[in-house]
Amino acid sequence: MADARVHPSAVVDPGAVIGEGCEIGPFCVVGPEVTLGRGVVLKSHVVIAGDTSLGDETVVFPFASVGEVPQDLKFRGEKVRLQIGARNRIREYVTMNPGTEGGGGVTRVGDDGLFMAGSHVAHDCQIGDRVILVNNASVAGHCVLEDDVIVGGLSGVHQWVRIGRGAMIGAVTMVTADVIPFGLVQGPRGHLDGLNLVGLKRRGASREEIHALRDMLGKLGHGSFRDTARHMADEAHGPMVREVLDFILGPSDRSFLAPHP
Repeated sequence: MADARVHPSAVVDPGAVIGEGCEIGPFCVVGPEVTLGRGVVLKSHVVIAGDTSLGDETVVFPFASVGEVPQDLKFRGEKVRLQIGARNRIREYVTMNPGTEGGGGVTRVGDDGLFMAGSHVAHDCQIGDRVILVNNASVAGHCVLEDDVIVGGLSGVHQWVRIGRGAMIGAVTMVTADVIPFGLVQGPRGHLDGLNLVGLKRRGASREEIHALRDMLGKLGHGSFRDTARHMADEAHGPMVREVLDFILGPSDRSFLAPHP
């Protein structure tokens, strides 16, 4: 724990690996299999348990619980892990769980995420970079959230759902099926409500790319997503349209959220 600052009231197991420049505040608990990267900050009253690693400069706010056993009745104490990348902001009362044997054993969280107060990442999730979970958003087990996804406050993502890169889920939405990249989903039982235009513009998408995505979405609104995507797969498309088609044709046994007729 060279150069780390640990409050006298914190409980840090001797087996934990504490990186250079870490700060561990009052009443924190750090378990024996925990690894904290360089410059990690645990504000106060934080519990980091299990085989859990936090990447450099991640900050965890009071009363977060990271790495405790999964909320899965099939879990029997098997060896599982939680891997969290660099520069994440994990706010108050956030919970993140490791994987399970049935889901590969590892929950992964990428870099530069913001997990607002009360949000939850369940077992075996694969969370990309720059993901934002707004207050009290919950992601159930085995979900995949690709880079730059935003999940609005009080929203829930059903287990095994995939959400493609750059998609946005509106507040108070229940997501029960896969969401295409760059999609905008909202409603008590979410439906695809067009494209996440704000996110696309922020990422520098050209007008031509946005028009191509809109044209593709119009075609996908008629009939089965997968059947239509297969018919479109042989046509010439830009990289963003190709990304959406590849996502639709990727490995999944779930249906897709579609626009209202």
